[in-house]
Amino acid sequence: MQERFATLDIFRGMTICFMIIVNSPGSGAPQWAPLDHAAWFGFTPTDLVFPSFLFAVGNALSFSKKKFESDSSFLMKIFKRSAIIFLLGYLMYWFPFMHRDDGNWVFNEISNTRIMGVLQRIALCYLFGALIVHYCSKKSALIISIALLLGYWVFLLLFGEQGQEYTMLGNAGTRLDIFILGDAHLYHDKGGPIAFDPEGLLSTLTGIVNVIGGYLAGAYIQEKGRNYESVAKLLLVGALLIFLSLFWGQFFPIAKKLWTSSFVLLTVGLDLVIIGVLIYFIEIKKINFGNNFFLVFGRNSLAIYLLSELLLVVFQLIWVKPGLSFYNWINNVFYQALFPGAFGTLVFALSFMMVCWLVGYIMDKKKIYVKI
Repeated sequence: MQERFATLDIFRGMTICFMIIVNSPGSGAPQWAPLDHAAWFGFTPTDLVFPSFLFAVGNALSFSKKKFESDSSFLMKIFKRSAIIFLLGYLMYWFPFMHRDDGNWVFNEISNTRIMGVLQRIALCYLFGALIVHYCSKKSALIISIALLLGYWVFLLLFGEQGQEYTMLGNAGTRLDIFILGDAHLYHDKGGPIAFDPEGLLSTLTGIVNVIGGYLAGAYIQEKGRNYESVAKLLLVGALLIFLSLFWGQFFPIAKKLWTSSFVLLTVGLDLVIIGVLIYFIEIKKINFGNNFFLVFGRNSLAIYLLSELLLVVFQLIWVKPGLSFYNWINNVFYQALFPGAFGTLVFALSFMMVCWLVGYIMDKKKIYVKI
């Protein structure tokens, strides 16, 4: 059991590691292309990071499900955990609660705060995913997953703007978000006037399937054990889902920002392949090279993720001189000077990731683990 948890921690650690690299590119040059999301339709390695964390959440559920002694303790735990994660995400986007306006600090009004986001989606997907796998059989959870994927597709077609069902402003999810949450509470790219939230309410439904997929994979591994047969079946199912996603993508395009059903099948399929490969090397072949590096991230995933997001904001808040943040200054005078162009943004992202890793390493050495 401990080794299986170690494999899960490594998988989760890899996800957090690459999430930090993706979210913290340097400035002064265009972001290195492989670390950027697909503009709209399509898929890049970066697009796999967020759904992989949801997959890891579901995988962890398969190990923790048996810990609950009663329904009341289960419900209390998941609702409390979901509420805390959602609140942390909301406060993270509101931070630092102030902004500069003509050199003066002005309070960020709550009426303009973003409600949804990465942690908020994790919280909601965890909540509903946990309820489904707790009260439903594996077969029922699979049927619900299929219904969510098909239902989301139908909803977009029926309630989206005709001929614009898969566009940023014409899709039904954006219209629903504006109607329920309001324009001011959605994500505005670079502060622009266009409101579109890639972690909106409607597309959270398909995100639940990523959690269920992780749970079913974890339950299967516990039931069948760590052997060649398990690895082979994980790889086969993963390959099948990837094939189905590419076929479906001809009719319902693969798009991370819409979290389309074809995107879900693709990411769950890739995660099954990755977890299968990890089990093969870590648990069957006993190869430990690099494991401890990712375990540092995996054991304190939430704390390190919050650190990475808030520290980057602090770097952008500190001024070396009026109008020049520490973030832009260090990129201009060091990273872009030594590594000009997109490569410099990559080197900064790697350096920033290592700073976060160092904090995690110190926490791990001192046995400090932040749990919710």
